[in-house]
Amino acid sequence: MLRELFIKNFAIIDDLRICFSEGLTILSGETGAGKSIIIHAVNLLLGSRADSGSVRTGAETAELEASFQVSPDSRVAEILKDNNYDISEGLVIRRLISRNDRHRAYVNGRIATIKMINSITENLASISGQHAHQLLLKEDQHLMILDQFGGLMPTREKVRTCYQEILPLIQKLNDLKTVRDRQTQQIDMLEFQRKDILDECVIIGEDAALEREKAILKNGETLYQAVYSGIEELYNTQNAIVERLMEVKKRLDKACEIDPELCSKAKEIADTTFQIEDIVEGLRTYLSNIQIDEKRTDEVEERLGTLQRLKRRYGGSLEAVLSHLESVEDELAGIENISGEISETEKRLSKLKSRLIHVAEELSEKRRHIAEILSEKVEKELSTLKMSQTKFKIQLQHIPINESTEPYLMTDGNALGETGMDRTTFLIAPNIGESLKPLARIASGGELSRVVLALKAILAQTESVETVIFDEVDAGIGGSTAEVVGRKLSSLADYHQVICITHLPQIAKFGDRHFKISKHVSDGRTLTTIDPLDEKDRVREIARMLGGAKMTQVTLDHATEMLQEK
Repeated sequence: MLRELFIKNFAIIDDLRICFSEGLTILSGETGAGKSIIIHAVNLLLGSRADSGSVRTGAETAELEASFQVSPDSRVAEILKDNNYDISEGLVIRRLISRNDRHRAYVNGRIATIKMINSITENLASISGQHAHQLLLKEDQHLMILDQFGGLMPTREKVRTCYQEILPLIQKLNDLKTVRDRQTQQIDMLEFQRKDILDECVIIGEDAALEREKAILKNGETLYQAVYSGIEELYNTQNAIVERLMEVKKRLDKACEIDPELCSKAKEIADTTFQIEDIVEGLRTYLSNIQIDEKRTDEVEERLGTLQRLKRRYGGSLEAVLSHLESVEDELAGIENISGEISETEKRLSKLKSRLIHVAEELSEKRRHIAEILSEKVEKELSTLKMSQTKFKIQLQHIPINESTEPYLMTDGNALGETGMDRTTFLIAPNIGESLKPLARIASGGELSRVVLALKAILAQTESVETVIFDEVDAGIGGSTAEVVGRKLSSLADYHQVICITHLPQIAKFGDRHFKISKHVSDGRTLTTIDPLDEKDRVREIARMLGGAKMTQVTLDHATEMLQEK
């Protein structure tokens, strides 16, 4: 139940706080005083999308806060506990609407997402206004109302769950069949690619080795001359480097007899001589391996051309070529198993389809029974709302299939959806002699208001929401009809906390509490205020609603009489 509403710097509201209680609360005031702004604020606290344009001129942030009393065994309490919220002091939802669009939301002091707020408020409060009238014109909402009234939501959820299981399997089966249909062409291509790579016996690094060999083959003479002249200079020619080093060592050996400290240097020269001899031996080996072979050059270039072709086709490197080969082999293995996958998927789909048909048929049968009961109840409720001759019928029809309907989502020529196999239309004949026609086609604003109210009254004992806010419930009605609507709202308040915004005194008189919303100018700024009315003030407000701006003793007496006779 909504206990308190706080609004600050929101539209033309500067600072406003309202305390609510059980029963029927009436909000009234002149047109444009700010009643719709209050409804907008409540909608935001229930999880609607915020807009920085709502921030009051001159302020950077608008602040909205609602305090709710939560029953410990309610669905709201369960959701809060599941998310580790302390509900010992109730529920406080707070939203900060920023001019820079950096909005924030809080639940019991902790920052929260709008998704979280929506999950909480879904079972907390509802606003029945122009939006509710528009929803009543949509046939998918008719099915929802029927299922809610009949307590069929658990069965409906079974249908939805089964339907959601089937959808990805249908997509998988279609994908598998697509692959199968192009399987022959796909296999030929993959087999060609596998053979193309395997036949060449690719080895990682082979291309780099061949490029080096190619360079050596093409420059064999240059390499031979360089290595041969090196050997000569180091070892073979007269007065070669090794020979000169040995002469130096002999002279140092004699000097060591005079100064032994030179022995280490003589040894280093000896070591260097041995190293040069090792180098020369290596160069001789290298020299013996140098080939000037045009045939081998052609073979290397041909192999490099083959590897280059493979790299161009399959990824740009030999690593990529071998990786592509692995992918090809995996895909070929998968294609070989595709028939088995198709068969297994079809078996699973057949089982799920049988289950979906069973649950959908069960739901459809229950709906037909509930539709008759709800139709009778709506007619009775409408008769108490000055529509006594109205005929009301809930028409159920199976959903027909079309060319795009999946075989696993049809039965006996009917389509299966996540709400079952039915579609529903509310039919109404407000006047004697008229045939039943869809509600959306013929209902007036006043008739729609009363149908909404009738359904709310019927669903009062089955709906889980604790607070119902009515805005524009008096659209298109007046006189004695307004009085019966007011009486119906009063009876609805036996089951819910009801808050009603109205322009009609015939409705306002039934309120257990009454607030007046006013607009005035202060310091060059327009402000909206809300004030609780005592008995005297309430008489004056009812009189204003009866007679307009000019208040007479007659309207005051009439207002007093209305409040006494309720």
